[in-house]
Amino acid sequence: MVKNIAITKETQDTLTPQSVLADLLEGNNRFTSGASQQLDNSALVEQTVGGQFPKAVVLSCIDSRVPVETVLDQAIGDIFVARVAGNFENTDILGSMEYSCKVAGSKLVLVLGHEACGAVKAACDGVELGNITAMLNNILPAVKQSAEQIEGETNSSNGEFVAKTVENNVRLTMDRIREKSPILKEMEDQGAIKIVGGVYMLSSGKVEML
Repeated sequence: MVKNIAITKETQDTLTPQSVLADLLEGNNRFTSGASQQLDNSALVEQTVGGQFPKAVVLSCIDSRVPVETVLDQAIGDIFVARVAGNFENTDILGSMEYSCKVAGSKLVLVLGHEACGAVKAACDGVELGNITAMLNNILPAVKQSAEQIEGETNSSNGEFVAKTVENNVRLTMDRIREKSPILKEMEDQGAIKIVGGVYMLSSGKVEML
């Protein structure tokens, strides 16, 4: 299968949050089964010069092992991607998401954490180093939540604790997006978009929805 037609405004208008989510998960299934689309990038570049109509915005970690378009089998013009270590929201990312959905018409916000996240491990261990310290503060609410839910060591030596913190960080980020962005919350309440979360498994390549 060769993808050589970019999303148009007409196509975007027919999409629903649920259909977009299904599409991204189908793409992940193609990726894990070795059946990713062949891309005619020249055609896609040419068609998107005048505008873009992505179906979703994904908030992901910067981790080099989680190339978002690749693991979801998406192409030029398909999705917006915001990346920061630990996949948490901040003012700039919230503004980017509001642009994606309210201005550019995307139907889905996907917060995508990943297995064995280094930023989450560092937050679990209380790492302090330059600007990394302030960055990790965004993940500490998830660390504290996990400490109440998981027995044993509350640091990165406890794999179960790290895994729970990765999940909690995704869920809390989703909660804060709704809390800090009245625009996105209203759009979700009206059914125009959906805010969802998942965890990418480094060991299998699968996205597991929360």
